[in-house]
Amino acid sequence: MSAPELPASGTDLDDGKDPAAFRTIGEVAKALGIRQHVLRYWEEQFPTLRPLTRAGGRRYYRPEDVALITEIDRLLHKEGFTIKGARQALRGKKGAAAPAAPVPAPSAATLDNQSVAPLLTYLQTIRDRLAAALDE
Repeated sequence: MSAPELPASGTDLDDGKDPAAFRTIGEVAKALGIRQHVLRYWEEQFPTLRPLTRAGGRRYYRPEDVALITEIDRLLHKEGFTIKGARQALRGKKGAAAPAAPVPAPSAATLDNQSVAPLLTYLQTIRDRLAAALDE
């Protein structure tokens, strides 16, 4: 099972460096508009985000790390995922449960007017109340 497809990081960074170059936390933070402490927190929360660290703890992000950060940012800030939900989404097919089997639509033979009539009346009441609220 493969890792999720991530966007290319070279298109997001316009810093004059080669797209394959390593970047410091400051460069990544500035280029993506994400604070450095947030990036460090994400490293704790997302096990797949592991930049190289040199002597003194200096972080160097690879292009795939930058792509992962971009994806995390999209999930959290644009899609509205929680940290846990974003972690599961990034895990993709590896850790996700099998998708639920689609529920077949009931056939006309299984529905009778007695079971549908109350539901239809209820839905029409809701429709009428909404229409009245919009007219006010």
